[in-house]
Amino acid sequence: MSIFEKAPYRKSAFRVKKPIRSFRDLEVYQRASQCATEILTKVIPMLDEGKSPIRDKMVEVALRIPEAIAEAHSRRFEAKDEFNILETALECCNKAVVYLEQARDIYLRDTEGTALCEDLIKRYILLRRKTFNLLKAWQKFGGYSRADRVKIGVVSGARNDTNFETGTRNDTNFPDSQS
Repeated sequence: MSIFEKAPYRKSAFRVKKPIRSFRDLEVYQRASQCATEILTKVIPMLDEGKSPIRDKMVEVALRIPEAIAEAHSRRFEAKDEFNILETALECCNKAVVYLEQARDIYLRDTEGTALCEDLIKRYILLRRKTFNLLKAWQKFGGYSRADRVKIGVVSGARNDTNFETGTRNDTNFPDSQS
């Protein structure tokens, strides 16, 4: 190829995402809301009306996840307890997987019901991973000082050996640092 020829255009998976203006713009909220809607409209009607003890638990967990994500987004700018709320959403994702597996194995015998549960289980596992990534991103870029990030476990304190009481750093072991 000569210098005058154009290189072929390579597609990339990177896409510019639209800015987050409210919790409704968060991908994890949209996915959680969609999964909750499918549970309430498709899975719950398949379960026996009064005989299923996991029915109420499944409804509660499915509705709690989008609620927790919205609450965490609101608290992110106020009380700084959004990490605990997002951990509640992570816990609810795990519970949703457990309840869907139980519903699939105990109550839903037809192939349509089991396929629906399998699809929802995969989506809740992906939702949990994305929520965990959101939690890590908020911890990393949430306006917390380095000392706060070390306390919550995002940044290890070993790299910069910072004394937080005095504010001094010892970066002599790293040639790229200039102190």
